[in-house]
Amino acid sequence: MAFSQSRDAVLASPSPLARRFAALLEPCADAELEARASRAAALTRRHFGQAMRLFAPLYLSNECVNNCAYCGFSRDNPILRVSLTPDDVVREARHLAAEGFRNLLLVAGEHPKWVSGGYVEACVRRVRDEAGIPGVSLELGPLSVEQYAPLVAAGAEGLVVYQETYHRETYAELHTAGPKRDWAWRLDTPERAHEAGFRRLGLGALFGLHPDWRWEARALAAHLEWLLRAAWRAHLTVALPRLRPAAGEFQPRGVLPDREWVQLALALRECFPQVGLVLSTREPAALRDAVAPLGYTLMSAGSHTEPGGYTGAGSDDLHLTVRGRRQELTANGDDHVATRATGQFEIADGRSPAAVADALRARGLEPVWKDWDHGL
Repeated sequence: MAFSQSRDAVLASPSPLARRFAALLEPCADAELEARASRAAALTRRHFGQAMRLFAPLYLSNECVNNCAYCGFSRDNPILRVSLTPDDVVREARHLAAEGFRNLLLVAGEHPKWVSGGYVEACVRRVRDEAGIPGVSLELGPLSVEQYAPLVAAGAEGLVVYQETYHRETYAELHTAGPKRDWAWRLDTPERAHEAGFRRLGLGALFGLHPDWRWEARALAAHLEWLLRAAWRAHLTVALPRLRPAAGEFQPRGVLPDREWVQLALALRECFPQVGLVLSTREPAALRDAVAPLGYTLMSAGSHTEPGGYTGAGSDDLHLTVRGRRQELTANGDDHVATRATGQFEIADGRSPAAVADALRARGLEPVWKDWDHGL
């Protein structure tokens, strides 16, 4: 039985671990939060040492057939779009390799015309073989086991899929068109990915979509606990992204303040000590530096959220979409000054990868650019 079929029962009758996790989300005094921070740091050092794995997102395409109220790539947003060719992707990957990265996350909107399995498979192979990137993970629209298998065979090691919100009614309200409307198909993606052979699985919720962040966090933890049994061969990671400004100007429905966001990360580390925690450039530099030693094990750095963002690759094919229809740019108005595609959202930490690595070392952590190789 898949998690989508069991979610309601699991949330209605929480396990002892889930009850402990929920208790750790309740308001607490500053002294208690500081004690939890110390425990989280110690647990992280015990299970992960001083290492902080660094990665960068590489956006392949911002074309999308879905209408999602909160996403900059939403189909009906009249934004500048482009889909990189495999040659463009290699160019971007080589740039990131020159900055030190050996772990990349290939990201794309969901569009069967532009982001097909054969295209993604070619990108994975060429990023590995021509750009020298041994660690390639994917963040794509959900696929079947049969569609994932060739991507694993091409060398993709990990798959990231955020449920966005675990609240079924909120999910239905925010996803108004496209295949992403299928809440259960998305929710069960990690289980299909595990069956296909991915060795890393990443999950998370986008905080700000559902008004009650504690409910969202409990559902995320229940999914994580389920996957620790159902996807036991894979290493699991969890991200806690908060909404950032993006095209469409969606207003958050709930706020997860910094203090409670930190409390949530500490609760995850205490209850799931061997699970990786991801720290995104969605958060500002000072906050990232402060919380990095407290439980996080993976960080993005120097990120761009638009295709071609690192080198300008693909700028010769920039175009607009208006209600899902392509419109060529003209020399009228301001069209001619456009040089980059629109990003998915604004980042908050714009430091270079080297600067992020220096900040980690200053806090006694060791930035790790490469942690494994297919050859091993």
